[in-house]
Amino acid sequence: MTRCLPLAALTLVLMLVAAARADNWPQWRGPKNDGRSAETGLPTEWDQTKNVVWKLKLPGRGASTPAVWGDRLFLTSLDGDSIVLLCVGTDGKERWRQKLGSGGKVTGRGGEGDDASASPGTDGKHVWAAAGTGALACYTVDGEKVWEADLQKYGKFRIQFGIHWTPVLYKDRLYLQVMHRAAQKVVALDALTGKELWAVDRPGYGKGESPDTYASAFVWDGPGGPLVIAHGNDYCTAHKADTGEEVWRVAGLNPSSNGAWRFVSSPLVTPELIVVPSCKDGPAVGLNPVGAKGQIDPDNPAELWRFKTTPDVVSPLLVGDLVYLLHSDRGELTAVEAKTGREVYRKSLGTKQIYRGNMAYADGKIYVVGREGVGVVIRAGPGFKVLATNDLKEVVYSSPAISNGRLYLRGRDHLYAIGAK
Repeated sequence: MTRCLPLAALTLVLMLVAAARADNWPQWRGPKNDGRSAETGLPTEWDQTKNVVWKLKLPGRGASTPAVWGDRLFLTSLDGDSIVLLCVGTDGKERWRQKLGSGGKVTGRGGEGDDASASPGTDGKHVWAAAGTGALACYTVDGEKVWEADLQKYGKFRIQFGIHWTPVLYKDRLYLQVMHRAAQKVVALDALTGKELWAVDRPGYGKGESPDTYASAFVWDGPGGPLVIAHGNDYCTAHKADTGEEVWRVAGLNPSSNGAWRFVSSPLVTPELIVVPSCKDGPAVGLNPVGAKGQIDPDNPAELWRFKTTPDVVSPLLVGDLVYLLHSDRGELTAVEAKTGREVYRKSLGTKQIYRGNMAYADGKIYVVGREGVGVVIRAGPGFKVLATNDLKEVVYSSPAISNGRLYLRGRDHLYAIGAK
């Protein structure tokens, strides 16, 4: 005999199932800041109208990736001469905007960058956002300002292609790297007050273009941690989160002492593996962070492998036992074994475009959208297969955000919600 649930109970069950499935995207690279989401049922195909739930015209251009919590999305944008923080509902309607700073401009080679490139982060109660002018601020999720600061107090910005560092939230602290030709700092702030807890010098090679750093800091939370991972000026370093003291340093990332060496791609940071990229076809290094200390090079047991090719802009991605490295200019995807660095395959994504946004993974698929707006969906695993190639017909510099069964894609002019209508 079959017994039916009462309507109220059935509704509750469905709500709980939906809540269990829903996955926030609270920061630049997702729930664990590694580019991965537990969401399922995501679309594989889209264009300007297909599987587009809504499309919102933005007040200006930008490259920041949306942060998503519940029914709110947060992103920065140019708005005339201003840089603003926007809150958009998952219904596609703007809820509020707050001014982060003035003097917003387009930066970078060929106008690729802008002062709305750093991505915001949220814990569901507050949202933190930075602008390329040095403005850093905290707001409540309802748009009330809590505090603001100016990162140029560490040194007037001197960097060739603009400021793109995204702060990282860990518990009650906000960490970031301030690394350019006039400052080489790793900084910890109280997240709710903006008070500086520590700021340490972080020296590097320091010649030519090397001090210009476009990568962002991450937090590694494992045995002996937490550690703040800073990447730039020819090295990747780990610092104690409570004091800023340096614990280890990856060397040999600029083997030829090239004065035009600058880091754009950020490290992949997971509990058992950190993958450190470099640039311009330099090395990528896989290391075991548990117990690591001192100078990390091929003689240090913490170094697991050193691969001959690195991504130049796109950050590495780990899915299962494979690390994915995407060459930004050639559109060439390389998969290597996470434990050994052995190459499994190297394949072209088949699009004539440059990649600036990071890869994201969910539901067995890897999503990446190129600068020219063509999104490629790849099957994750040792057998390379392109599942779909989707043309949004809009310039895209940001990374996909995944939440609520949707892909959120931020174009230069619009924000798109891609999913089942």
